[in-house]
Amino acid sequence: MSGRQRTLFQTWGSSISRSSGTPGCSSGTERPQSPGSSKAPLPAAAEAQLESDDDVLLVAAYEAERQLCLENGGFCTSAGALWIYPTNCPVRDYQLHISRAALFCNTLVCLPTGLGKTFIAAVVMYNFYRWFPSGKVVFMAPTKPLVTQQIEACYQVMGIPQSHMAEMTGSTQASTRKEIWCSKRVLFLTPQVMVNDLSRGACPAAEIKCLVIDEAHKALGNYAYCQAVQQVITNLLIGQIELRSEDSPDILTYSHERKVEKLIVPLGEELAAIQKTYIQILESFARSLIQRNVLMRRDIPNLTKYQIILARDQFRKNPSPNIVG
Repeated sequence: MSGRQRTLFQTWGSSISRSSGTPGCSSGTERPQSPGSSKAPLPAAAEAQLESDDDVLLVAAYEAERQLCLENGGFCTSAGALWIYPTNCPVRDYQLHISRAALFCNTLVCLPTGLGKTFIAAVVMYNFYRWFPSGKVVFMAPTKPLVTQQIEACYQVMGIPQSHMAEMTGSTQASTRKEIWCSKRVLFLTPQVMVNDLSRGACPAAEIKCLVIDEAHKALGNYAYCQAVQQVITNLLIGQIELRSEDSPDILTYSHERKVEKLIVPLGEELAAIQKTYIQILESFARSLIQRNVLMRRDIPNLTKYQIILARDQFRKNPSPNIVG
């Protein structure tokens, strides 16, 4: 062995066996020749030495990966000495800044549509993919189109191998999902899949090193809509907020002027009849809540789901003593 190889071997000391019977290593004495090779056969002693060297390196590589999983939570110090940002497309300062922030802190990113949240997510995912060679990176989105969009970004923007990525939805069989969790490193799925697989023990939660949540304003208890920004921040353990509006100085260059024209379209007879029936049903429930001052808004046709959920939560926190049952 070279001095470098010998040092590598000594790094793990006696935990590595030099025996040719090491699991996963060849125990034969003959070395295969490439087709058309005209090399003369090596003496038996040299053959044995080369075979032994290969055995040592194979076991050393295995042991290195095993130790990496045990130490520092699987963090690779050599890969983690730097982070990578793509320059195959124009570098935008705000994307660079937000990507850097999201790598080192739980970050809530709020950007106007079309300004590159998907790109930022791909950058963060790729770096965690490098930093934790045995870890999992998960992207969660509420709809399948959003999941598909992110898969394309991770492949096109950052070059994560497609063989390392997989998409899982509710239509994917549970047994198949368990196999995917074991064999793939970058997973794209819906929150429902994540919850189901965590409850079944199929998802190796300890191996997840990066979690990206698209449509983060929906991360609120059992409900799909956001009641308050603070609740989202609390639920996702957010440590930093990166907020930009269309008027923010660092994105003005990339914001395109838009002309908005509002067109009001009447419902039509059929939809108007459905609306009337729906309001009648809603009134039968809302009227008693209004009478008890649980629901303050009396304009029932214009009630929103958000207003109803907000009123419910306020009632739970401070119920009226005059209401029984």
